[in-house]
Amino acid sequence: MIKYIEHGEIRKNRWDDCIAGAFNGCVYAYSWYLDIVCPAWGALVEDDYLRVMPLPFFRKCATVYSMQPVFTQQLGVFSKDELTPDLIENFIKAIPDEFLLIDYNLNIHNQLQPGNYKLFPMADYELNMADDYEKLKSGYSQNTRRNLRKGAENRLVLSTGIKPDDVVKLFRNGSGKEYKNLGDKQYATLLRLVYQCLSRGMAVVWGVYDRHLELCAGAIWVFSHQKAIFLFSGLSDKGRLSGAMPFLIDNFIREHAGSRLTLDFEGSNNEGLARFYAGFGSSRLIYPRLVINRLPLAVKIALPVVRRIRNIF
Repeated sequence: MIKYIEHGEIRKNRWDDCIAGAFNGCVYAYSWYLDIVCPAWGALVEDDYLRVMPLPFFRKCATVYSMQPVFTQQLGVFSKDELTPDLIENFIKAIPDEFLLIDYNLNIHNQLQPGNYKLFPMADYELNMADDYEKLKSGYSQNTRRNLRKGAENRLVLSTGIKPDDVVKLFRNGSGKEYKNLGDKQYATLLRLVYQCLSRGMAVVWGVYDRHLELCAGAIWVFSHQKAIFLFSGLSDKGRLSGAMPFLIDNFIREHAGSRLTLDFEGSNNEGLARFYAGFGSSRLIYPRLVINRLPLAVKIALPVVRRIRNIF
């Protein structure tokens, strides 16, 4: 039986045991991670935490919305056993009626029958690093190889222990200016997440310095369920010109080649980013984004407005 549980009723030790043992578990679904990105999250739980589905939400104008929290790529149903479309649908049907608007990313193992729901395909890119480095490198694109030569020519230096704050600063001073949905609140949330992961031994922060010892690229990697997630990165203009980010990622692949880790780039529907991630030989995977609009007809929100709400919250 699937039932909805308010945040205060969730047995977090049982919840985290389920996520830890789930075949499709991920760091985004741990209770402590959800507590940071959405402190009031609720949950759907089957029997004694056999399967679970987090339901992050917020209220606006007396209306309850379930939206994907920031820095949380995939959620959905998690289970120790195989999941079928019917099982996923049972969970979706159990979402309380008070959730009038749902914009929610399921995970790659949560597949639904086409036509039953409004679904949007979201791209992720993953690289299995089980092969040795030379074989992995043979899968790089010509553009990636060219950028790596550029990095060598610029005498870049790798550092495997920089501060998360410095990566955030790099991003905010660079491409972060284009992201109007990210502000002080969101960056504070990110830093709380990263420091929590670091304290649990689940994260590393790498950086790249140029020949003038100026930090020009940085990345935050989070480890969970035999995956290394490329959670966040920052890049300066000088770093972009010198090939600093390809240099950083290539060194990470070199360091972990031959391991059981999968490098999860978190993916993107943006063509430029998708091409960049694919350039390291990664494979494209699809996870579904679910949108359900139960608002009264008079106040139905068009999809572009839904997207704006999602960016704000």
